[in-house]
Amino acid sequence: MNSSERETQPYLALAGNIGVGKTTMTTLLAERLDWDPWFEPVFDNPYLDDFYADMHRWSFHLQIFFLSKRFEAQKQILDNMRPSVQDRTIYEDVEIFARTLHKQGFMSDREYENYSSLFQCMMEYLRPPDAIVYLRAPVDVLVDRISTRGRDSEKTIARAYLEELNNAYEGWIERAKSITHVLIFDTAEVDNEGAEALADRIIAHLRASPQLTFLPFA
Repeated sequence: MNSSERETQPYLALAGNIGVGKTTMTTLLAERLDWDPWFEPVFDNPYLDDFYADMHRWSFHLQIFFLSKRFEAQKQILDNMRPSVQDRTIYEDVEIFARTLHKQGFMSDREYENYSSLFQCMMEYLRPPDAIVYLRAPVDVLVDRISTRGRDSEKTIARAYLEELNNAYEGWIERAKSITHVLIFDTAEVDNEGAEALADRIIAHLRASPQLTFLPFA
């Protein structure tokens, strides 16, 4: 299938834990490919500070907010007339964050079932990204990066929570291969200068993937 045969322009999605480098990589890939970047609603999120202060009280509210905003963004991406790069996929909302919060007891069975049912309904109106680039890094690296970037809402993130998220990602990424094409890159040794080299490597792998020859690379 070539780009002229598609109902919408193609897009790439980045997946990975908090602090792994998704926002930086989304920016670099969008610049290099001349694609539109789509970022997570972090700074205008009305629940994030409350969530990290009291995860039992606000987990369900936060996840519903993220799910609704991600669905809205993905619909816009699919209707967009430009190729796009998305910072975090909608699949991570249910497969990583809601699943982990439920496992840790921060979301009740009733809340998790309600949330999962809503997610399944949304999937009927969306198609998968053309490729998911999964960025991974050890928890020690994530903790250091989160501390360095200094977002107030992230200061209370527990190490145990990041470890559970990492475990959830490692379990999910194999299942994600049944959804779309998946590329995996380690960012543990990537600093600001190395991020540019990693962006070039990702683009080279995308161009070399037989399944993605239809993508309109710059």
